[in-house]
Amino acid sequence: MEHSVRQALRACPFISRTPVQALKQLSQTTPTAPASALLSKAQACPVMGQALSARFTHSSAKTPTAEVATESVSTPSPGEPFDYEQVYRTELDKKHQDKSYRYFNNINRLAKEFPAAHTSNVNNKVTVWCSNDYLGQGRNPCVVGSMKQTLDRYGAGAGGTRNIAGNADLHLRLESELADLHHKEAALVFSSCYVANDATLSTLASKLPGCVIFSDSMNHASMIQGIRHSNARKVIFKHNDVADLEAKLQQFPVGTPKIVAFESVYSMSGTVGHIEAICRVSKKYGAITFLDEVHAVGMYGPRGAGVAEHLDYQLNLNHPHGQNGSVLDQVDIITGTLGKAYGVVGGYIATSASLVDMIRSYAPGFIFTTSLPPSVVAGSLASVQYLKLSSKERVMQQINTKLLKARLAELQIPVVPNPSHIVPVLVGDADLCKQASDSLLTDHNIYVQAINYPTVPRGEERLRITPTPGHTPAMTQHLVVALATIWKQYKLKYTQDWAAEGGRAGVGMVVPSAAEPESVAEVEPIWSEAQLLAEIPNGINRCHCEAVDELSTVTTESDASTTRVAA
Repeated sequence: MEHSVRQALRACPFISRTPVQALKQLSQTTPTAPASALLSKAQACPVMGQALSARFTHSSAKTPTAEVATESVSTPSPGEPFDYEQVYRTELDKKHQDKSYRYFNNINRLAKEFPAAHTSNVNNKVTVWCSNDYLGQGRNPCVVGSMKQTLDRYGAGAGGTRNIAGNADLHLRLESELADLHHKEAALVFSSCYVANDATLSTLASKLPGCVIFSDSMNHASMIQGIRHSNARKVIFKHNDVADLEAKLQQFPVGTPKIVAFESVYSMSGTVGHIEAICRVSKKYGAITFLDEVHAVGMYGPRGAGVAEHLDYQLNLNHPHGQNGSVLDQVDIITGTLGKAYGVVGGYIATSASLVDMIRSYAPGFIFTTSLPPSVVAGSLASVQYLKLSSKERVMQQINTKLLKARLAELQIPVVPNPSHIVPVLVGDADLCKQASDSLLTDHNIYVQAINYPTVPRGEERLRITPTPGHTPAMTQHLVVALATIWKQYKLKYTQDWAAEGGRAGVGMVVPSAAEPESVAEVEPIWSEAQLLAEIPNGINRCHCEAVDELSTVTTESDASTTRVAA
């Protein structure tokens, strides 16, 4: 500070000959004179005036939003407290102005009437078409029954972190079940998969000296956050572009620790990662793979382990455990959720025993979080066990997805092409997307949430529809008619309109590229016709809920009267 003052005294003759008290008086501001006399004199100075002018011009040109923030949030006088509420209002105004404000509808799912729900008015029932409870497991009697029994026996909460009173036999059994599901040595359960991704990537990369993380450009926010928290170097490769990934891996020595992070099913587009090719090129350059199967577990593969398992469907059906030579064995780290297809809540990783132990020992997101309640863990365990055996929910979901996509294609209502269960209907305008969502809800009793920026790029706003096994053909017909009405009412673009403009988000694009192989008229679904036909007759009654059975053996005599439910 003293050095700066001495420099200023040498450089500015005005400061050097002006008493300190006079400078203080000149620097003061009043309500009638918000600009200080000192600033006015500085602006009149042939040296300082140019410097101040250049500074303000440069700042406004470089960061236009900063000028808006300065104007909207006034600096309080020394005697006034800071206006926190004004900052909140200003930030919310920004969200409204750029059309990225998120609206939260009051939707209350009815377990006995899935996929029905009621709004804030209990008498106003709607059909939910955008739930991530993809298979309706949230109302499965096996899952609910297991949770009820566990709640009665062990109470509401876990009682602490996993290290302090929150580590029960149910947690260990669930982790063992998940490890077996994904052909791994061990698994670790977190409060959510957002936490699992963040905690694992940040902890792992921080422990690998000089680690570089290669991240798909469409990766979920949880992975982006984990990479940021790791402080590791990040390299982004083009979405689903294996050639681009390889070109970037080549830039680093084989001995440099590297993590390639990507997803199986990308939730907003429905596109599917090239798992086998990414694993192959990663191993070639000494990288380990981190695969997020959040939007695939439960729904793909003969036991519901996800797309990695589905790639070798018959092999994994006949030899369902690890080290069978399948693609699933090539993935180093798999993350999944218990809150989507499994219908409960929580997340997990499945990988080597030593890596699980390291994350368990070092990750703050695991160590300092209260454990999942026993009832939640019991429900998750029951759901995982159930879907290891039952494929009928997976099959019905695929059949309903195929039906809806076919009906929308007939009407030229634009669906982003993809091979998965996601049905993203392209609108391409934030205001119109919100209006379409509101109209579906208020005029047609259908709930589909509008998806806007920053979840998807501007100009690619969409209605994200997710069929489930519980949607009937009549419900599908009602949805299709409603969408056709809205497309006409709001003059929204049809598939041919997007094609005339050169295509957008894969819609109307007929020439595939490395990054967008799904941008063609016909996309081969992950589930083949042969696989669906083979699974349709599979034992409707062959699935028995082991979690409920095992829990029943330790219940008291009064508990034993509880109805045991078989799927």
